[in-house]
Amino acid sequence: MVIRQVNEKGIDLFFNKINKDGISSGYNLNPDTSFTKSLIRGILVNIERYGYDACPCRLASGKKEEDIDIICPCDYRDIDLNQYGACYCALYVDEEIKSGKKKVLPIPDRRFSKDKEKIDNKNNIGNIDLKYPIWRCKVCGYLCARDNPPAVCPVCKAKKDRFEILLNKLR
Repeated sequence: MVIRQVNEKGIDLFFNKINKDGISSGYNLNPDTSFTKSLIRGILVNIERYGYDACPCRLASGKKEEDIDIICPCDYRDIDLNQYGACYCALYVDEEIKSGKKKVLPIPDRRFSKDKEKIDNKNNIGNIDLKYPIWRCKVCGYLCARDNPPAVCPVCKAKKDRFEILLNKLR
């Protein structure tokens, strides 16, 4: 497979897109534009290489179903933002880091950690009769009750394949 050179125009377009999406969803890109664009370059290379936007700071397998948790924005973004003020690669940061009040510090990788946050899909919900399954965005936690997940998360803009069934309809 030949990887074409990722050009500056493509990087700028992708930067503007995720910045706009982030702002509309309450997320901040790292204010170090040079650093942020280097991460975007990595994402674009991964799109060319694998056909999906695998996180540039982790090793992707090349199999989307194995890497679904590290497709940007990754499943760990919000957990890391809440705990450390930045996601693992520091593409997304909180207000304190964005404003320069705090610096980005190293963040441990949660991907294969025993402490990885998981949702138990076998919740005991008693005799509730659900008309629709409840879908959860694995990136931001957005919940919706409908037959199928939305094509794009209205909160974080993650794609449909980033949703999981939290509770299945009981009929």
